[in-house]
Amino acid sequence: MVKEFEVKVLNIDIESMEKRLVELGAKLIAKEVQINTLIDSSTKPIKSYLDAYLRIRETKDLLNNTESTTLTLKKNMLNDKIRENLELNTEVENKRVLLDILFDLGFDKIEVGNKNRTSYMFKGARIDLDIWDPDIYPYPYMEIEVENKEDLDRVIDILEIDRNNISLKSISELRKEL
Repeated sequence: MVKEFEVKVLNIDIESMEKRLVELGAKLIAKEVQINTLIDSSTKPIKSYLDAYLRIRETKDLLNNTESTTLTLKKNMLNDKIRENLELNTEVENKRVLLDILFDLGFDKIEVGNKNRTSYMFKGARIDLDIWDPDIYPYPYMEIEVENKEDLDRVIDILEIDRNNISLKSISELRKEL
């Protein structure tokens, strides 16, 4: 179980932000290609009883030449200042078998999206620069994941981020707004 605090930064130029991070000494920790499979039920959606979503993420880390597949139940906790999530993760040995099991349990809605992610560590924060397939989400954004609100404020100030571009919304919520 992992607790995380994060925000998305919208309306940014990914290339100039990455250049700024490097200039400020951020450490590159991952360059990934991801396949994210969202799973839900058409008859009893997860959101109808829990503020959460279920995801299988296949990750190919291009820096370390590793691959992994992880099932995550990501629960959103109530917090109006920062997006607070509780993640329940487990490694997956066989995605096809897992999907078959979930389908038999009533999880019949599957949505697949590809994402490129470049990640840095900077001043105690994990910074993810995300670019989805255009049909999933056409705008690049940055995620800042921290251990507490003070760290977030410090990183936002150092990177001179316009606070009007900070969002607590999930990718699903942002997609609904398109």
